[in-house]
Amino acid sequence: MMHFDLTTEQLMIRNLIHEFADEEVAPGAIDRDRTGNFPKDICDKLAKLGLMGLPFPEAYGGGGADTISFAIVVEELSRVCASTGITYSAHISLGGAPLHLFGTHEQKESYLTKICSGESLGAFGLTEPDAGSDAGGTRTTAVLDGEEWVINGTKCFITNASYARHIVLTAVTDRSQGTNGISAFIVPSDTPGFTVINNYEKMGLHASDTTELIFDQVRVPKHNLLGTLGNGYKQFLATLDGGRIGIGAMAVGIAQGAFEKTLEYAKQRKQFGRNLSAFQAIRFKLADMAMNIELARNMVYKAAWLKDKGRSFKKEAAMAKLFATEMCMSVCNQAVQTHGGYGYMREYEVERFFRDAKLLEIGEGTSEVQRMVIASQIGC
Repeated sequence: MMHFDLTTEQLMIRNLIHEFADEEVAPGAIDRDRTGNFPKDICDKLAKLGLMGLPFPEAYGGGGADTISFAIVVEELSRVCASTGITYSAHISLGGAPLHLFGTHEQKESYLTKICSGESLGAFGLTEPDAGSDAGGTRTTAVLDGEEWVINGTKCFITNASYARHIVLTAVTDRSQGTNGISAFIVPSDTPGFTVINNYEKMGLHASDTTELIFDQVRVPKHNLLGTLGNGYKQFLATLDGGRIGIGAMAVGIAQGAFEKTLEYAKQRKQFGRNLSAFQAIRFKLADMAMNIELARNMVYKAAWLKDKGRSFKKEAAMAKLFATEMCMSVCNQAVQTHGGYGYMREYEVERFFRDAKLLEIGEGTSEVQRMVIASQIGC
C-alpha cells in the first residue's frame, strides 16, 4: 500500500523543528556566514530537545525515531542555515551511524551515548588528500603492536572534528588485500599524536567545521577496532548510503529556503508597474522550482522509508542524492537570477544558498560517483 501521510510522531517533529529553525537558527544565519562562528549553541539546544540522537536506540540515549524523521530535521535546519544542516546531518549519519551499525555494546555505551547526548559531535574520517572518490586509495595505516593499533596518516575535509570527542576512521591494515585490507577504528580525539587542523577557506558553509586530521604514531587499544577486521571499506560504503539521504534532505531544505525567499521577493518587487509574480516568465520559474523540490523531497523520503523497512536502498539513496543536489543548484541559480542585482547581494540571502549548495554535488560521493552507483545497481 502506498501511503504518503507523515505519522503523528513525524508531524510533531516537523512542527517542532520548523518553529525551532525559524526562531533559533534563522536569525543568526547571515552573521554565521560572515564570521564562520560554529553553531555550538544551536547544537546544545538541539541536544536539550532530544534531537542529537534522534534515530538511535533509546537504550543508548537516542530518540528511537526513524530515518524519515532524521531527514525532516536536516531539511528544516538547512532551509534557514545550511551550515547548521550539514553539522547535524554529519553528526548523525556519518558520526553516529557507524557506531550504531557496527559497534559492540561496549563501544556504543562508551561512544554512541556521547553522540546522542550531544556531549560529542559525530565525525567520520574517510577522505584523504589522495583518496576522495576513490576511497579504496586510503593510505592511512594501522599496525597492530601488541595490544594496541598504531595509526599514521592524514584525513582531509572532515566535518565536525574540532567538536568531536572521538573520530571513526578508516585505515589500511593489510595492503596486500586491497579494499579488503581496510579496517575501521574509533580514535578518541585527545589521543597523543592526533592533531585537528581547522584552517580551510571555503566557498560556502562557512559556519560548518571542516578540518584536516593528522595521525602521528597514534595508539589506540586493540578493542577500538570497529566491526570486523578488513571490513572497514564495506562498512563505510554502507554508512555513505545512509549519509546520502542526509545530503539529499539538505538539498531539499536549501532549495526550499531559496524558493521561499524568491516567492516572497517576486510578490513584492515591482517592474514595469506590476509585481514580478505577475509575469509569466517568473511564474513559470517558480512553478518549476516548486515542482522539482517536491519531486526531490519524495525521492529522499522514499529512500529513507526503504531504509527504515530494512530493504535495499542503495540505488534509491544515490538517485535521491543526485537528483536533489543538482535540482538544488538549479533552484538556487534561478533564485539569484530572479532577484536580479539584489540576488548578488548578501542581504537577500539567496547568494548564500547558492554558495552553500555547491558542496552537495561533491560531498559524500560526487554526482559522477552517484551515476556510477546507479549504473551498477541497474546492471550496466
